[in-house]
Amino acid sequence: MTAKEYLRQAYRLDHRINSDLAELERLRDMEGSISSPSFEEHYNPNRNTEAPFIRCLEKVWDLEMKIKTEIDKLISLKDQMREVIDAVQNTDEQMVLRYRYIHNMTWEQIGAELKADESTVRRWHRRALASVIVPADPIVI
Repeated sequence: MTAKEYLRQAYRLDHRINSDLAELERLRDMEGSISSPSFEEHYNPNRNTEAPFIRCLEKVWDLEMKIKTEIDKLISLKDQMREVIDAVQNTDEQMVLRYRYIHNMTWEQIGAELKADESTVRRWHRRALASVIVPADPIVI
């Protein structure tokens, strides 16, 4: 695994969590909408008698647990990434890596923060990636 692949994992996991949170919001909207009861007498022994919103509640619970697990993994990954980034000797290069991979900032935003133009930021980034040492047992998503 290259340094760039290792550091990009947090970005991907963060987007996956945001996608799951959007899905959770849709499920919560659905859980609030309960269908009206039917007063017709139809007996079917094979029919599920469980209320429809119960399945929705179960999906909400499962998705919440998945999101919690993903957040825990993201926190662990970012902690490990901070240690890796802190090992980079040059402070400007460290900050580029932090802003890019921990805070998910664009090149323009990083340049504004560091008071440098985009080509300088990209140069620092290349040099920083060359000096990054991926841990022997990296967290992999």
